[in-house]
Amino acid sequence: MSALQRFEQRLESLVSGVFAKAFRSAVQPVEIAAALQRECDNNAQVLSRQRKLVPNDFHVELSSTDLERLRPYDSALESDLSNQLHEHAEAQGYVFPGPISIDFADAPDLTTGRFRIRSGAKAQVSGDASETRLTRAHAVLEVNGTRHPLDTSIVVGRGSEADVRINDPGVSRRHVEFRVTGRGPIPRIEVHDLGSTNGILVNGQRMQSSVADDGTEVKVGHTVLTVRLLEEPTP
Repeated sequence: MSALQRFEQRLESLVSGVFAKAFRSAVQPVEIAAALQRECDNNAQVLSRQRKLVPNDFHVELSSTDLERLRPYDSALESDLSNQLHEHAEAQGYVFPGPISIDFADAPDLTTGRFRIRSGAKAQVSGDASETRLTRAHAVLEVNGTRHPLDTSIVVGRGSEADVRINDPGVSRRHVEFRVTGRGPIPRIEVHDLGSTNGILVNGQRMQSSVADDGTEVKVGHTVLTVRLLEEPTP
């Protein structure tokens, strides 16, 4: 029995066949599972001979009809789809940069029975800054939905010695430093590559160093860091 067949049996057992009946003429859960696996296969990036990086952030777009039929089961389906992806990744030697996230959204241009998937690699991010520092900051660094204060210079990297740690295999242990060189309501922030393996892109341009303005995007590995200058501290 294939992994997809086991997955479908778990779903039917979970809702005593109601799920399968509801989707008899619409999108089938097993179709979504297969499409998620293909999304990983088609976007796998080689890290080493036995390891490949694949997306972990998935957005499943469906018609309004399919989305309404799915809504009562979306939490259970998300859990089982995530488990299915973990099984597939283990079999193929894939690694995820962070936790798997799957959400479902309405797509007005899709008809019943049709769907599409958008995906991306979203690395897990951690830091040691306190909430007080973040509240008082006049500038922050936004990374994959997290915010980190730029009240002092910080180092971003994959290693434990970095102030902001990103679980991205394309990021060096100490990759880039954001230096706060000016004081006052709006600080001056400089960006410096710390001799990383893959370098940095500042607003799409490869650079060794640069001055960051509000909205400046710095790409390290597969992750984008965005500088936000705040006129007033975050309330």
